[in-house]
Amino acid sequence: MERVTGLGGPFIKANDPKALAVWYEKHLGISFNGSTYTVWQFSNPDGGPRVGYNVFSFFKNDSGYFAPSEKQVMVNFIVKDLFTLLEILKEEGVTVVGEPMDEEYGKFGWIMDPEGNKIELWEPPE
Repeated sequence: MERVTGLGGPFIKANDPKALAVWYEKHLGISFNGSTYTVWQFSNPDGGPRVGYNVFSFFKNDSGYFAPSEKQVMVNFIVKDLFTLLEILKEEGVTVVGEPMDEEYGKFGWIMDPEGNKIELWEPPE
């Protein structure tokens, strides 16, 4: 079974997510358009549009979204057939945290690696 098919993006905790986004925009040229996240659309080798995108996002330091991890960074990986993959990972002894979600942005599930890093698994919508 195919598992991870790409990088969904990094999520970073920050004291002031909006100010950090402004800094990244000013100094690195990453456009956040007044938000705390940005989306990079995938493209084909010829430059034409392709389904999918990466997200780079900042979260407040006190956000519980990374819990139970106490780390400052969470990685989001693109996967296929999320719900089946979560069952396989459970069978393999991987710690699955929280309840999977099926939202307009796709399906989401979370696991913990042996070092205590929370990993978000994302199956983008069709």
